[in-house]
Amino acid sequence: MTVQLRHYTILDDAWQAIVAVYSEVRAPLLHLPHYSVARFGERLTRHGAEPGWEAVVAWDGDEAAAFIYANSLDGAADRWWTRMNDVPGPETTSLPTVAVKELMVRERWRKTGLSDQLHESLLSGRVEEQATLMVNPEAGNGKVMAIYDRWGYRPVSRVQPSPDSPPLVAMVRPVHVPAA
Repeated sequence: MTVQLRHYTILDDAWQAIVAVYSEVRAPLLHLPHYSVARFGERLTRHGAEPGWEAVVAWDGDEAAAFIYANSLDGAADRWWTRMNDVPGPETTSLPTVAVKELMVRERWRKTGLSDQLHESLLSGRVEEQATLMVNPEAGNGKVMAIYDRWGYRPVSRVQPSPDSPPLVAMVRPVHVPAA
């Protein structure tokens, strides 16, 4: 498998690849309003307009295999923090932070280390001090959250971003983790 990782800072350049991967990965859930392609497109458009937006798409030839995208948060008043059940303290919310919004890998490329590569490629160029993400603790029967735990993320709160979304766990870690 020869996969090339490409970074994007302009949403239009990555839109088609991101939506194609999303549509395949979320296919079993697309009938639910929160997961519909239209709702995802709305979130992607909003996220792509936020400061510091960046995506990394994994390409296997001319086929998008996976993606990750993130953007910078705007301090403690950012809605990312304020909508949490228990807002973390200033020791967390005041740090320059990059929010990882989505990470998806098509079935054929799973269990290849591609998600690790995407995540590290995205964070390697970031200037923020910490990274944050939200995860459904039930995703993959807990396997997805276990991956984030392995990557050094720790839970800081719970959140339900929209009325029809599942409850999520918000997690944080330093952007640049020293080698073990």
